[in-house]
Amino acid sequence: MKIIAVIPCLNEEHFIKDVVVKTINYVDKVIVIDDGSKDATARVAQEAGAEVVSHPRSQGAGAATRTGFETALKHGADIVVTIDGDGQHNPEEIPRLLAPILKGQADLVIGSRFLDPATNMPAYRKLGIDTITWLYNWGAPVRVSDSQSGFRAHSRKLLEAVRITRKDFSFSIEVLVKSRRLGLVIAEVPVSCLYHASGSTMDPLSHGLRVAWSVFLHRFTKK
Repeated sequence: MKIIAVIPCLNEEHFIKDVVVKTINYVDKVIVIDDGSKDATARVAQEAGAEVVSHPRSQGAGAATRTGFETALKHGADIVVTIDGDGQHNPEEIPRLLAPILKGQADLVIGSRFLDPATNMPAYRKLGIDTITWLYNWGAPVRVSDSQSGFRAHSRKLLEAVRITRKDFSFSIEVLVKSRRLGLVIAEVPVSCLYHASGSTMDPLSHGLRVAWSVFLHRFTKK
């Protein structure tokens, strides 16, 4: 099976080399989607061994991931692993995500940061993720512990059936909801996570509200 890693990133020149170099040991190909970075992310990623697809301007994490999926399918991917470009995920845990799909037990595998309590996640961030995950799980027959993890493995069946339309980070909920409605099997495995002081610069409140609104739209409206 052909396994491709997709790394959507924006202004990650300080971390992307290490992520690419480590990830390439566990997959057949690494594709970096440079979402309109203003720094040297694209050049550094290419020099590290990744194929780079660049957006001329930033379109959002969802749009970057969609581009990654489409590019990976053109390369004949059977499984796509998504991993963040800021170094918070450990590429050595990729085989853990792949196992359920390789065994035919899942179509989507989420690397959950909450199945293993050892994490340095800021309390405010965990509260926001817990709230969004609760909204997603409410009344649902299939529940998850980490709806916002970007460290995931996707089967070809999912890649061909689920199209991302959300451009921002709410795409993570969109993929979950659409997968569940299609009857695709969702599984979780424990992963570690390392947060850097120079990590995300997003306003957590506005970001959380946007994603929570997306949960409502996907869960409680037909469109």
